[in-house]
Amino acid sequence: MVAWNNFAPWAPGWLVAVFIFAVIMTAGLVLQGLGTRFLASRPPTWHPFLRHAWMRTRQLVRFIVLLFAMGLGVQALELSGSLKDTAQKILLCLFVIQAGWIAISIANLAIDRYVQGLNLQASDNLMARKAATQMRIFRQSTNVVLAALTAAFALMSFDAVRQFGVSLFASAGIAGIVVGLAARPMLENLIAGVQLALTQPLRLQDAVVINNEWGWVEEINSTYIVVRLWDWRRQIVPLSYLFQNPFTNWSRSSSSIIGTVFIYADYTLPMEPVRARATEIVKTSPLWDGQVVNVQVSDAREHVMEVRVLASASDSSRAWDLRCEIREKLIAFIREAFPESLPRLRREDFRLAEQPVRAH
Repeated sequence: MVAWNNFAPWAPGWLVAVFIFAVIMTAGLVLQGLGTRFLASRPPTWHPFLRHAWMRTRQLVRFIVLLFAMGLGVQALELSGSLKDTAQKILLCLFVIQAGWIAISIANLAIDRYVQGLNLQASDNLMARKAATQMRIFRQSTNVVLAALTAAFALMSFDAVRQFGVSLFASAGIAGIVVGLAARPMLENLIAGVQLALTQPLRLQDAVVINNEWGWVEEINSTYIVVRLWDWRRQIVPLSYLFQNPFTNWSRSSSSIIGTVFIYADYTLPMEPVRARATEIVKTSPLWDGQVVNVQVSDAREHVMEVRVLASASDSSRAWDLRCEIREKLIAFIREAFPESLPRLRREDFRLAEQPVRAH
């Protein structure tokens, strides 16, 4: 501990404390002003990460300088040993919390800038969505770890709390088991989040079918995902559910997707005109990606035959619109060109011949 009163034994402690506080705060503000002026003199494109990090953390740094100045000033005050020790520990705790806050802010800024550089709007955005998913989960995990470390170091500045923590861990016993069982769902989801980041069975903006509901992955959080359904509802799914139940991912290996359209018609429908018209509808549509188009009779049922049209699109949204366009135009074509081939039920009347009347 520095004996600040030895530098000016004639001055009262409070005056030395005020002097130390004023000097350190002035030096901190001067350095902060020089840093701001230096960044302002650089071109806008010069080191954008450093510029944004400074703008986001300068208020936090100023508060750290304030805590540092107060800590040194407290040493110069003529206080009792216990009171001075308590004040220094409180200031140290606040200093650690502020430093952790700065670390979290810088880490989030770095991850956000990386994700902003990804082109998620591209037609083939598989790699971008993969990286964005990993960064989203990595950001949440980093925040949790840094917050836990900050809280731990802050509490360790108090002897009473540190001893309480040691005794709590030493005598966990049944209480620890109960707490562990109570926290099991949360721990399962956190571990599932790490699995999701590594294996990635789904990513942001993937088209999925979960619980028989079709939608897009809108958010991936540390313990759950948010699926935006086709009718704008949101389905909240715990991460542990994804590794315990099967689900369908339409865009797992590529953003391109093949849409299917089924048309049911009478057996009298000629297939060649229908195949030509369906192919024409697909190829003239701006929603088609130019890869797959196929028309086949996929089933023959009791009263109708099933005509299946396959057409590919660059993503699930365009595939849905393309399927609707094919279905509407093909039904209109059959109704106009072959109305007699629309689905219908036949009924045959069999009349028994009149029996001759026997002569008596």
